[in-house]
Amino acid sequence: MAPLKVGVLISGRGSNLQALIEACRDPATNARIVLVLSNKADAGGLKRAAEAGIPTAVVDHKAYGDRAGFDAELDRRLKGAGVGLVCLAGFMRILTDGFIAAWRDRMINIHPSLLPAYRGLDTHARALADGVKLAGCTVHYVRPELDTGPIIVQAAVPVAAGDTPDSLAARVLAAEHRAYPLALRLIATGRARVKGETVRLQGEILPETFIMNPQAG
Repeated sequence: MAPLKVGVLISGRGSNLQALIEACRDPATNARIVLVLSNKADAGGLKRAAEAGIPTAVVDHKAYGDRAGFDAELDRRLKGAGVGLVCLAGFMRILTDGFIAAWRDRMINIHPSLLPAYRGLDTHARALADGVKLAGCTVHYVRPELDTGPIIVQAAVPVAAGDTPDSLAARVLAAEHRAYPLALRLIATGRARVKGETVRLQGEILPETFIMNPQAG
């Protein structure tokens, strides 16, 4: 099976991009990042990509009169690079329904909560305010409605008694750096298939343990 050609859209520092770059160095992932696009010229992730020898481009959303024009240029660049899967990695622009439809079941995103809980922004502060004992992240296919779509991978982390939004965010981010590469590998090796609005996994291996917080002392 030929490696899946991946395009990554970023707006910032690119920590999840770095996790994907490292994952693609393993032939078992069966994926190759062929283009990194950013809407911001000063995005730190562009340097990460360049250092890894990955082609980059900047498509400044401010240069377009509407979202449709901006998305059309993204689409042109991605198709020109032969991209088969788009990974959103801290891309801070709302995509049009037309763009999402064009890349249906070929575009994934990572969100810092255990969806469907805490869609949108301020996920960690909201989770702490509700007193949840487990937080986490979700990798999912993109749909027009924000933070919805078939779920591929989820990772849970415990919430500590003294957590702040920042400390919880750091713990969840570490989980993101493992969950996103796993999702990419499942898709690129053909083990993750979209059936309706759910993802079916082939050869799924369930973990032997579960997470409980707090634990009995």
